[in-house]
Amino acid sequence: MSVDIHLSAVQLGILREELEEQLFRWTKQLAELEAAVNDDALEVSAKPELLADIVSAERSTAVVRHALQDIAELTYGRCDGCGLGIPFERLKARPLARFCMECQRRHESG
Repeated sequence: MSVDIHLSAVQLGILREELEEQLFRWTKQLAELEAAVNDDALEVSAKPELLADIVSAERSTAVVRHALQDIAELTYGRCDGCGLGIPFERLKARPLARFCMECQRRHESG
């Protein structure tokens, strides 16, 4: 099976760098949230919101890690709808985009 590469090595490097920065920020936020939820001074009423924020941060780190894995496997940047390559400009603006613009519109209206 041949791999149809639609992003250059330079473009993939730029996107990988952005995703690594996002992963760093999410990982840092997750550590801060986990420290806050374990703080004995935390009001009990604040705990559910913090736990929801932790779940959200965990989900975000998982999505970013998956995108980085896709870059490593050269499968990153393919539209989940039509399978075509998502343009670099769209990925630069939204590195976690899963759809090309046409499929995104259909996804949102469906």
